Amino acid sequence: MTQAFNHRIAASLELRKQQGLQRKIVSIEKGNTSSLVRNNKEYINFSSNDYLGLAADKKLAKAWQKGIDLYGNGSGASPLVTGFSSAHQALEDRLCDWLGYSRAILFSSGFSANQAMLFSLLEKQDLLLQDKLNHASLIEAGMLCPATMKRFHHNDVNHLSMLISGDELANSLPDGAMSRLVVTEGVFSMDGDLAPLADIAEVTQQRAWLAVDDAHGIGVLGNEGQGSCHLAGIKPQLLVVTFGKAFGLSGAAIMCDEMTGEYLTQFARHHVYSTAMPPSQAYALTQAVNMVATEQWRRDKLAELYHCYDQQLNSVSGYQYTPTPIKPFVVGEAEQAVQLAECLKQKGWWLTAIRPPTVSKGKARLRVTLTANHTKSQVSKLACELRSLIEG
Repeated sequence: MTQAFNHRIAASLELRKQQGLQRKIVSIEKGNTSSLVRNNKEYINFSSNDYLGLAADKKLAKAWQKGIDLYGNGSGASPLVTGFSSAHQALEDRLCDWLGYSRAILFSSGFSANQAMLFSLLEKQDLLLQDKLNHASLIEAGMLCPATMKRFHHNDVNHLSMLISGDELANSLPDGAMSRLVVTEGVFSMDGDLAPLADIAEVTQQRAWLAVDDAHGIGVLGNEGQGSCHLAGIKPQLLVVTFGKAFGLSGAAIMCDEMTGEYLTQFARHHVYSTAMPPSQAYALTQAVNMVATEQWRRDKLAELYHCYDQQLNSVSGYQYTPTPIKPFVVGEAEQAVQLAECLKQKGWWLTAIRPPTVSKGKARLRVTLTANHTKSQVSKLACELRSLIEG
């Protein structure tokens, strides 16, 4: 019987290799800075999600060190046992004050927050409507949860409205017997584009709850970095914010009202049965929120870098405009993307080739990400290298 697993695993690995889609874990140093080191060679890092440059910030590091002095190393238990401390409460309070919600339920990762949200809230008779390009954590949870899932075309509000209006099952049930949940990202991680949140909110009003995963928008967009929803002028019933991108740390929170927060506290298994994030980390995250909210210069720096990048590459085949730090450079075939990334690495530039199944076939790309730690000179030189390699 054990041979069945071995055969299946070997066949899957061989197929992935033949398709040119095999991935490898690479050990690097200083991957949380604008210059990383691999095998004693230094590269300019354009593959980090550390948009505001906080991942190696000394002030934030000192906050975490102080948190360890105050609270020790780990939390020691799940939140409902002894794992929830005054540091966690302070983080929840700060997030609620900043983003205008009553509760912030904390998780160890954005992946677990997204899965907890869908697994906890949805039941068999419910309808889940997701943007086709939502993150794998959301799509997987939608496939595994008991609700019926349908996917609307990317950023297509008309298609979403049609799916809601054409929901014959909901129309045949007594009022309140079925719940609809619409889920979208605020900023899409592979394309860097924004969801039309104001239009989606209008379509869902009185017809469905709206959940927004703002992993790549929080900290970067909106007043004080309050994110995609603030920029669009909406307040969804559920807002997922993650701390592994612009906050420079890790973890996540689901922002919601008081009753939903209590429900998640009771029924979200990823929250109830997981060891709470270390209180020292929660202490540091409160400092990160304060830095994100008050240090506008970081977002201003990003805006300068966007302009520099766009100016130099907007006429080059593969360039895609985005209003975010995520700048996809679409190449086409997976092998071409890998070759281009390798050529750039040989010249000292670290960019990651993104291939299927992460993106659609024929849409392989370099995922260029800008951070507040980059300089205009670095962005300009990268643009020149890209232009030279593409145009020959």
